[in-house]
Amino acid sequence: MRESKPSGGEIEELSPSSSVTLSLLNHRRPNTVSHQNVAVGAADTAMFSDAGATPLRHFEPVRLLSVRSGSSHPSPTSAEEAAAERRRRKRRLRIEPPIHALRASAPSAPPTRDPNAPRLPDSTSALVGHRLNLHNRVQSLIRASDLDAASLLARSSVFSSTRPTVFTCNAIIAAMYRNKRFNEAIALFHFFFKQSDLVPNVVSYNNLINTHCDRGEVDIAIQVYHEILEKAPFNPSPVTYRHLTKGLIDAGRIGEAVDLLREMLNKGHGADSLVFNNLISGFLNLGNLDKANELFDELKERCLVYDGVVNATFMEWWFNQGKDKEAMESYKSLLDRKFKMPPPTCNTLLEVLLKHGKTKEAWTLFEDMLDNHTPPNTQAVNSDTFNIMVNECFKLGNIEEAIKTFKKVGTKPGSKPFAMDVAGYNNIITRFCEHGMLSEAEKFFQELCGKSLSPDVPMYRTMIDAYLKAERVDDALRSFTKMVETGLRVVASFGTRVFSEFLKNGKNLEAATLLTKMGEKEPKPDASIYDVVVRGLCNADELDKSLDVLDQMMKYSIGVTPALQDFVRGAFGKVGRTEELDRVLNENRWRFPGRQPRPFGQSPRSPSGHAEMGGWQSSGSPQMAGGQQFSGPSQMPGQQSLSWRST
Repeated sequence: MRESKPSGGEIEELSPSSSVTLSLLNHRRPNTVSHQNVAVGAADTAMFSDAGATPLRHFEPVRLLSVRSGSSHPSPTSAEEAAAERRRRKRRLRIEPPIHALRASAPSAPPTRDPNAPRLPDSTSALVGHRLNLHNRVQSLIRASDLDAASLLARSSVFSSTRPTVFTCNAIIAAMYRNKRFNEAIALFHFFFKQSDLVPNVVSYNNLINTHCDRGEVDIAIQVYHEILEKAPFNPSPVTYRHLTKGLIDAGRIGEAVDLLREMLNKGHGADSLVFNNLISGFLNLGNLDKANELFDELKERCLVYDGVVNATFMEWWFNQGKDKEAMESYKSLLDRKFKMPPPTCNTLLEVLLKHGKTKEAWTLFEDMLDNHTPPNTQAVNSDTFNIMVNECFKLGNIEEAIKTFKKVGTKPGSKPFAMDVAGYNNIITRFCEHGMLSEAEKFFQELCGKSLSPDVPMYRTMIDAYLKAERVDDALRSFTKMVETGLRVVASFGTRVFSEFLKNGKNLEAATLLTKMGEKEPKPDASIYDVVVRGLCNADELDKSLDVLDQMMKYSIGVTPALQDFVRGAFGKVGRTEELDRVLNENRWRFPGRQPRPFGQSPRSPSGHAEMGGWQSSGSPQMAGGQQFSGPSQMPGQQSLSWRST
């Protein structure tokens, strides 16, 4: 028989065991306070036991002390107070996190690197700080066409604390290739990536492969390709196969080029239209139209995005065969497909059409390109597009049409005008200078400066040469001064020629002042420029100014050649000022304590004994960087020229 429960007004005394049980039950309920306060609440509804049993009586609320010792907070007596208590606890935990949350986690050991794993080339994240500054300096020298100084700066940095990145090395190697200085491009690759222990990337290998192919050394280029497959931590790129297939076709080995195409596809590379274009062009030149069409059909099946470059190749071949009808059919079939062609492909089509007298079609294509130019979504034209059409106008003697073409925009709704860059202005200014239209050239030059564009070295050189040709020496001096003040590099060949013209036209003091400004900036002017100015000043009896220039040469450690020393000693000896000259040429005035004099032309040496500023040269390679030689990689006995060797 069940025990009778106390009535609603009675309070039942709880035993210690029941109090602990209620505390544990309360602790298991969600959203309860962490210190287990025990409370007994009144039941909201009657609880029934078995059928026919009397309902359990309600418990009156009983306030009990907290089980947790030392707690002065009474347990909540309602749901609202419990919720308030929970919020208070959460706020306190946010302000005062538990101790375990403040405890620092044990540092994890860095993963051990496999010593046999190949080293990876630099990523773009390495191009920061001093290495980025070095890269920008080298690029500035390259843009100024001073490749010798750029090469010297890049090579000397190998022995300094700021070693060049692979991007800096690639920049100077590619510049040497573009200027047909193939021996130096190959020598620089070996110096940076074989001797100096820098890690090349795929662009480095592509530059080397392209250089060997243009030199007719296709077998060596193939060896470089196998070197990538065997040792490099990356795969060849489509550009690699473009260079190799072109080199093999130029060498009359088109069968090997086809095998290389199959190897590229078997390795999972996508169908590159330029690789196919090399092979199609090769078969067309051999008169094998069927094989060319077969490859073209395969390209259309494999290529996800076709850019139309192969159609330009077919058009060129048909035109050369005297079959204009077939050429234009190929062109119209391309237009009917309405491919979104990039500017380089359209530019190629423009050149082919203009070359073979299809002027009307070329202008129609040009206008369509302008209509489709909707940046930033679609870039349909570039500065080369305008240069092609502007040059065609100048070729026909239609100068007014050239100016209109330069400023032409699309007429289709939504099309936008092209923001002309420095290259576009440089082209039209050069054309004006070639035709003796200096006033128009000056007008476009001012327009360029008004658009917040900075004239580059080629543009200044074009204007200065045009002024000198027109015997406008003052205008040439003004432009040259502005070029120096903007910090652009003056290469030795250009500087010596311009200063010679200034001195010949009586601008002696202006030339000396201008050279002083150049010497205040880095890099310093070439020694040959100082040589020309000193000799010109001495010939004009401007000995005081020549002494100032000589003093600058000694101060900046430019170095005075023995030939120049003999010349100035003769000039100053005639007027009895030899002692004054000797004081200026005294190296001890500018030498730091403990510093040994360095003969002219000798490079400083690094702590390891390597020449910091010196270069290296293999047999059969030309000198680099102002006549300084650099020793190339060790050669096998009897080897006559630098060649690729696996290391």
